[in-house]
Amino acid sequence: MAPGASRRMVRALRRRPDLATLAGLVVAAASLFGGFLLEEGTLDEIARLSPFLIVLGGTCGAVLVSFPLRQVRRAVARIPDLLFPHEDAGLRPLMNELLGYSRTARRHGVLALEDVLERISDPFLKKGLELAIDGTESSEIRRVMELESMVEQERHEEEARVFESAGGYAPTVGIIGAVLGLIIVMKHIDATDKIGPGIAVAFTATIYGVGSANLVFLPFAKKIRARARALLQRQEFILQGVCAIAEGLNPRVSERILEAFLQPGHREAAASPNAPVVQPMRETLQ
Repeated sequence: MAPGASRRMVRALRRRPDLATLAGLVVAAASLFGGFLLEEGTLDEIARLSPFLIVLGGTCGAVLVSFPLRQVRRAVARIPDLLFPHEDAGLRPLMNELLGYSRTARRHGVLALEDVLERISDPFLKKGLELAIDGTESSEIRRVMELESMVEQERHEEEARVFESAGGYAPTVGIIGAVLGLIIVMKHIDATDKIGPGIAVAFTATIYGVGSANLVFLPFAKKIRARARALLQRQEFILQGVCAIAEGLNPRVSERILEAFLQPGHREAAASPNAPVVQPMRETLQ
């Protein structure tokens, strides 16, 4: 594993796990293997290294042929983030933050936001406010930020396509592995006592292929797209707030605009018009 990937894995392990993803993988595996064991099967019958290598190696090879190496590496590096995602406080705290900046700009002018830029951790929000501080028109801010959002969405879609393609190749490679196993069995057709166990081992590759596709690769692709849609909504939320600041809208109007993004049950608990103003750093130091 490359040093960069190792560092990314270590950072991911420090975050809270995605319980839905981990629970889904555990429940699916436990259900399949549990049902198999209940029918008097044993793990030794399916825990075979050769079918695993055939399916994994064949799928990886097909994916590498299909996509540029850089795109495949990005998709693989995304796995830690799928299992241990970045924490998202939700839109309500972000709404409070945006309305605070709106009131600061309303009271002290947009240039006053320059003193709070270094406290902003969200790069998308920070870039939008920088454009507003520079006096950029709201239409131009929207054009620039939508372009950045579109590029990021396309990057996520490329990562999802890698896993989606792996999900398409894995079952076919599993069938190839099963056929290879049957070829070996047919070589010893005279030994009737070995035909049954040999066929059972041959079909293990099909289990690995279909199982990995439907329990790992395809769900990972869908998870990436779901996270991308949530990110797009968050970025549009930020863009609406920043454009409202650039246009000098009343914070009450900005609040009504941002409330449209909240779930109906959360709107009453959203930021109130009396939320405190985010003070410029020069004033807090005084």
